[in-house]
Parts: sequence; structure tokens; C-alpha cells
Amino acid sequence: MTKQRNYNQELKDTSEHKYAYGFDFDVMHPFMLKSFIPFFKEGNFLELGSFKGDFTKRFLPYFKDITCVEASDEAIAIAKENLSENNIQFINSLFETVNLPVKYDNIVLTHVLEHIDDPVGLMKRINNEWLSDNGRFFLVCPNANAPSRQIAVKMGLISHNSAVTPAEKEHGHNITYTLDTLERDAKAAGLNVVHRSGIFFKALANFQWDRLLNTDIISKEYLEGCYQLGQQYPDLCSSIFLMCEKGK
Repeated sequence: MTKQRNYNQELKDTSEHKYAYGFDFDVMHPFMLKSFIPFFKEGNFLELGSFKGDFTKRFLPYFKDITCVEASDEAIAIAKENLSENNIQFINSLFETVNLPVKYDNIVLTHVLEHIDDPVGLMKRINNEWLSDNGRFFLVCPNANAPSRQIAVKMGLISHNSAVTPAEKEHGHNITYTLDTLERDAKAAGLNVVHRSGIFFKALANFQWDRLLNTDIISKEYLEGCYQLGQQYPDLCSSIFLMCEKGK
């Protein structure tokens, strides 16, 4: 019997680990968007797992028709309040049970797939039910091989690169992907993987980045350098990125 999940509880910070860091909002969100923009298709937009709407608002200049699906009613209430002046359709539902009325030309799933009980099943729904014939699916997950994580293994803090730590488990993580296992699951779902890359070379943990970002040590040029280096070494990035199109 599957244990009933409490999605509101999974979003809460714990004593040892935050659900989201300043690094996520201030560094990763802008660079994820920068990675997506060249592949955007004209048309509508679906965000699966919108959290409190922080990433959602970055898409407003690019799309007029935005739909967000979020499992946490607490998170979606905050998103609705923060983005109340914008014409966004919010749906409080599980991905496994939601019924969406149309197909979408752009679908984004960022740092969510690792939380899903059946990731291949979800991506099958994306490919078969929600993605338009000419649409594009933007998939981003934390990278098991990020240097910050490999350093934690060498320090004895994590047993192996792809381990799911107790803190991650509290936040609902079920898997820690690498580029090859992420592409394996996307292909198993029937998706056509068109582009693969990494986002932001990262040798420090999120909490260390948060401390540095409050100083003058890190410049915009340094951040841009880490982003560009990540394009050269995707397997050493904070996150891994697949851009997929509809498969047969």
C-alpha cells in the first residue's frame, strides 16, 4: 500500500536542509531561463510544479497563456496571491490525476521529477496527453555528479553520488539523477531527447553559496563564467537539462 504523501509538509524547511535556497532563486532560476529561451515555441505554456510562483513570474514576458499545476494547496495559495495581477490559471492537483483541457506548446518541469513516485509514468502523460505535436518539454533535475555532491561523498557526508539523503527524503525526493539515467527515463516514456546540457558549474553546497552571495566576493562575471563552463562540462553542473519533443 502506498503511503499518503503530505505535499505541504514536504515543502517546509527542516533543521538541516532548506527546501529552496537563495542560490536557487537568484542564480539557478535566471540561468535555467537563459538555457530555455533559445528553444521556446510560440504558443501556450504549462509549468508542472510551480511551488510559490517564484519561477513562474520569470516566464511572464514570454507567454500570455500560462497554466500551473501544483500539488501543495499552501504553495499555490501563495503563488495566487503573489501573481494575482497576472492572467495565470492555477490548478491545485496531483500530476497523476489532473485532467488538462488542452495540449501545450511549452511544458516545464524543473527540480520536480526527482519527487515523483512514478517519473516515467508522468513523462508518458506529458508525451501522450499534454505536449502538442510541435511542442517542447523542458526537463531539469539536480545532478548526482555535481562537484559539490562528489565532495560531500569524499567527506563522508553522503554514501555515494546518487544517494537520496535523509534530508532529501523529507522533502519528497525519490531519486538523484545523472545525465544517463535521466535520459534513460525520458526515452522510456517515449520522449524524443533533442538537446542535453548542464546548468551552472557548481563546487559548493547551496548553503555555502547563500553565504557567498551576501558578500562582494562573487561577481556577475564569475556567475556567468560558471554558467558558460557548465555548457562545456554538463556532468559537473548543479543541474542537468534535457529539451525533449514529442515522440511516437
